[in-house]
Amino acid sequence: MSEASPSPPRPSLAATTRRSGPFQWILEELGLASIYSSSHDVKLLFLQRFVRMFAYGISTLILVAYLDALDIGKTQIGLFMTLTLIGDTCISFFLTLVADALGRKAILALGALLMTASGIIFALSGTYWVLLLAAVIGVISPSGNEIGPFRAIEESIVAQLTEPLRRSDVYAWYNLFGLGGTACGFITCGWVLQYFKDSLKWDIIYSYRIIYAGYAAIGLLKLVLSLLLSHSVESEKKQHQKIRGRDEERTPLLNNRENMTPKIQQSGIRRFLPDVAKESVPTVVNLCLLFALDSFGSGLAPMSWITYFFRSVYNIDEGKLGSIFFAAQILAACSMIVASSLAKRFGNVNTMVFTHLPSQIFRALVPIPNDVHPALLFCFLNFSTQSMDSGPRSAFLATIVLPAERTAVMGTVNVVKTTASSLGPILTGYLVDHNLFWLCFVGSGSLKALYDVGLLVFFKNKERERAKAEQERTHANE
Repeated sequence: MSEASPSPPRPSLAATTRRSGPFQWILEELGLASIYSSSHDVKLLFLQRFVRMFAYGISTLILVAYLDALDIGKTQIGLFMTLTLIGDTCISFFLTLVADALGRKAILALGALLMTASGIIFALSGTYWVLLLAAVIGVISPSGNEIGPFRAIEESIVAQLTEPLRRSDVYAWYNLFGLGGTACGFITCGWVLQYFKDSLKWDIIYSYRIIYAGYAAIGLLKLVLSLLLSHSVESEKKQHQKIRGRDEERTPLLNNRENMTPKIQQSGIRRFLPDVAKESVPTVVNLCLLFALDSFGSGLAPMSWITYFFRSVYNIDEGKLGSIFFAAQILAACSMIVASSLAKRFGNVNTMVFTHLPSQIFRALVPIPNDVHPALLFCFLNFSTQSMDSGPRSAFLATIVLPAERTAVMGTVNVVKTTASSLGPILTGYLVDHNLFWLCFVGSGSLKALYDVGLLVFFKNKERERAKAEQERTHANE
């Protein structure tokens, strides 16, 4: 066969490993083979995500309770969470736009420093506006979900360092590590706080502040892990610039003059911003609208309000509350492994929709029972499938946009999601003040179900087209 002949289609990873034996096939189905073969930097990103989400978990369990203990009204708490998310949106949008130009590693390190700073201020101050400023400028998660520039940058790095066929596995485990970190944060915070109150007889506000001092320490650990990343995590453009710079140092001055091209150099801040192709704009707009709908639904019933719901309505203490949501997050984490296997067979969009949609029905049912046991049952059923779309969603985003646009587009999508979710908490605070907590859950589940339907309508065929184009581009480069 001549060199110009097209290469034959590759067999799927599952088909290849099935021939190697059942044990290897099981490893492939669970995604463990993909994790084992991933780079040192990808494994470091997994560890960073676990540590970061552990910190978010300990903060989320106590955030509303801490502000409530400071005699801050429910509507003001909702406003606090809304303004926090808006501030995070502005900072994240800027940082993700310039991350590829300034350096992804540097931006991740800066985010870790912001985490540390916000934790220190929460540990030292009880003034509403001081805490609000710290939450806006720093990194405090009101919902237990990702905030700050971290996720967009890390997912862009994973997409760059992972071959397309293995991305769904790697993203599934990336998200699993996040849920595992949040779960461990919940149970650790709950029982440590219980120990402070019951055994040491510490004042509750003082106990909360000790927890936030631990949050600051975790931020420092996150900083160390960020600094351990190699230069391979930087954008391909930045890596090529570094290589070209070394080559130019070795090239005679005369040759440099001969090779100079009359390229127009962008000046000012424009040279730090990414270029997004015109054909990508409609895709990005549709993505942003759908993810905004989903995030607004999430913002109506974020994790911090859900934990407060069970604490206030059913009078569950912190230790048991931490254990309950530890189990819920572990259940959600385990479901992600199944999602990775499903995505290989049915595609990312189908897996996202048909796992996420049932969980939203259960979410809407959480406040309906008058007894804690059926309420917890609906809560666990909600958690059992609600995170199964996380890994496929990350793989879907990495496929649907062009490689040079990934960091910027993922950052833009995350900013839109954060902006939309920021509108929810203030409405939730108002509804809770007027004894309409149940409406938050019903509205949240309904809006998120509508997002699932829209995703299926707009992107089912689009994903196939982009995946085929990326495979052809990969074959052409070999």
